[in-house]
Amino acid sequence: MVLKETPTCNFDEKAFDFKLIGTDEKIWTLTDCAGTNGTLIMFICNHCPYVKAIQSKLVEDARKLLEVGIKSVAIMSNDPQDYPEDSFENMKKISEKYNYPFPYLFDETQEVAKTYDAVCTPDFFGYNKSLELQYRGRFDETGMTPSKNKSNHDLLEAMIMVAKTSKGPQKQIPSMGCSIKWKI
Repeated sequence: MVLKETPTCNFDEKAFDFKLIGTDEKIWTLTDCAGTNGTLIMFICNHCPYVKAIQSKLVEDARKLLEVGIKSVAIMSNDPQDYPEDSFENMKKISEKYNYPFPYLFDETQEVAKTYDAVCTPDFFGYNKSLELQYRGRFDETGMTPSKNKSNHDLLEAMIMVAKTSKGPQKQIPSMGCSIKWKI
């Protein structure tokens, strides 16, 4: 595992379109995933301990964001040849197990992750209703182990702000997690 940290938010950078298959066997595009007040694009995977530690809270917060008009989408870009836990079949199992309220998409060619310059799992890209980047920070202070403590909900609070004002917080703490597992 290589620990990575996300770069700072490139405010107002436009979201990039994609066309990826979801665990529901449907082909999804950016337009399909966009919310009326914003869109959260998350690069996650199945095997990363940083993602596993926030899995339940992530689903809970994604449901709360739906209430304010923000839709979420998760993209898995790791190479499943080297990381079988991240296979498409296992993506389906995880999506079902946690009852994801968002599409879980497979970036088989890794082109979407490269276009977005995703560096780790989890890596969060929060866009306003004009699909301009407003948040590229952490979920919360949880590390590799699930926290039972009440924690700051950095991502949730930032995206609620985006839904209300179309602007994200100026101060953002980078997300950290396992590096994207690139094909060689």
